Amino acid sequence: MHYAWVIVITGILAFMLAHGFGKMSYTVILPSMKEGLSLTYTQVGLIATGNFIGYLIVSVIGGFLASRFGARNIIFLSLLVTGVGLFLTGLSDSFSFAFMTRLIPGFGSGGVPGPMITLPAIWFAARKRGLAMGMVNMGVGLGLSLAGLLLPYCISYYGPEGWKYAWYLMGVTVLACSFVCYALLRDHPREKGLTMYGGDEHEEQASLRQNITLGSALRRVVGESAIWKLSCVYLAFGFSYIIYLTFFIAYLTKELGMPTAEAGRIFALLGFLSIFCGLPWGSLSDRVGRRYASTFGHLTLAVSFLLFACYRQPVGAYLSAIIFGLTAFAIPVIIAAAVGDAVGGQLASAGFGLVTLFFGIGQVFAPFIGGWIRDTTGTFTTAFLLSTMVAILGAIFSYFLMGRSSEKI
Repeated sequence: MHYAWVIVITGILAFMLAHGFGKMSYTVILPSMKEGLSLTYTQVGLIATGNFIGYLIVSVIGGFLASRFGARNIIFLSLLVTGVGLFLTGLSDSFSFAFMTRLIPGFGSGGVPGPMITLPAIWFAARKRGLAMGMVNMGVGLGLSLAGLLLPYCISYYGPEGWKYAWYLMGVTVLACSFVCYALLRDHPREKGLTMYGGDEHEEQASLRQNITLGSALRRVVGESAIWKLSCVYLAFGFSYIIYLTFFIAYLTKELGMPTAEAGRIFALLGFLSIFCGLPWGSLSDRVGRRYASTFGHLTLAVSFLLFACYRQPVGAYLSAIIFGLTAFAIPVIIAAAVGDAVGGQLASAGFGLVTLFFGIGQVFAPFIGGWIRDTTGTFTTAFLLSTMVAILGAIFSYFLMGRSSEKI
């Protein structure tokens, strides 16, 4: 087996730790944490915003740092910070403390995606890149699934303080597994005496000839018009999907009256299905082009959000979760592959860092707006309808900004 596949498997683990645990597990813990700290929905939305502010700050520079200092080192350091932040969140005794401690895993998780995107772009040839990135992205769904299955039992076992132990559990897990990632990751095939998987000699030599500095990476990425177009698409995705995920459990349990265990199972189903969604979507984008794949993906997400908002029955929740799970993380895979197409493998992390800036901006504002809408209107329905409209806008951006399906971005 080519070592490129070890990179992919380790990438799955890194994404599970940084995104599934570091970012998305808050959805499962939110209801009990809200009650334990006597928070409003605006406040729990702001706590999520705190996490995404940290993510936004580091995601931009993480890719550039990886281009200069190596993806392996940046990923390891980022996972250590994530683990510490998760553990400290369990010590929260007020809104302000929770807000500050959620910033820390935001800093950590923000340092993983850009560098991790670098590695498939370096280890795999262009015609294999969409598939490899789709596989790496399986880690997000795996983390969501495990959080949805395990954390409700942890919370119920320890009673009113259960949400604290859920944070402790995830913090220790991320810290331990960060060393596994460091042991397995490598920055370039030549460190193993190998060449790029699926590539030819010309492509390999082109990769080796690039001399990357922070300044040159910044100039080349900022000067690429395709990156700015992709940023608009990724902004719409970041805003629309995070409202849905952040308030998923709270909506089912507090507004629809669903038992916490059942809501957790639906969330776990969503996570399980999303484990595999990156593979077909990545391959589809390789065949039909990033433009059409992204357009269809955004429209499918809009259907999921609309079902969740308007079909206020368990069947509607299950259908929405299934559609979202089969589509959710298609967009990051497509965007990552498109960035690699636009700027090449060595600059993929820097390019992805820039587009992630806009993705992060969407994530920063969306939870606060969603929570404010809930407190103001007394329902999450309007917030989910807003997600629907923004997802449709993302489809429009994809179709008109991402170029012809037969061309690179």
